[in-house]
Amino acid sequence: MYICTRLKRREGGGRHSPFFFKGMIEREIVTRLAEEQLAFSDCFLVDVTIKPGNLIVVEIDHDEAVGIDNCVTLSRYIEGRLDRDIEDYDLEVGSSGIGTPFKLVRQYRKNVGREVEVLLKNGEKLSGILQSADDDGIKLTVSKQVKPDGKKRKETISEIQSYRYDEIKYTKNIIRI
Repeated sequence: MYICTRLKRREGGGRHSPFFFKGMIEREIVTRLAEEQLAFSDCFLVDVTIKPGNLIVVEIDHDEAVGIDNCVTLSRYIEGRLDRDIEDYDLEVGSSGIGTPFKLVRQYRKNVGREVEVLLKNGEKLSGILQSADDDGIKLTVSKQVKPDGKKRKETISEIQSYRYDEIKYTKNIIRI
């Protein structure tokens, strides 16, 4: 994950807000705050994680690219609505990493036409070009080396294979340098 902004704990001096926390900050509250702010941008929420010690990690994405301004704006919005006098926390707002597994159908759709690695739940690992993604699953063009009967050399064939999301353990972009 590329972290665009991170706000560290500070002692006292928090802003007052209508949100009061006892113990760990609730994921649903941070999710709602992030979605409220992102409704006014082209970015979308990928995930919110609350880790021990109240480390809040907010992961966002964009159909083209996440800019640092997107992260800063969201970070300030969330920071302005959580009360540090009541609950101390660290906040990280960042973009979904290039090699990070996809978590949403929208991420699959945004990466149509790109080379991806797919690990199926049965342990089979594939790489190919993501052809399409809908609410049910994906289509992937996979190239294979085969040796036709009676020939000495292998040939490369490509075929489109379909997979449901419930068959997929993860999918991520392949980065070639």
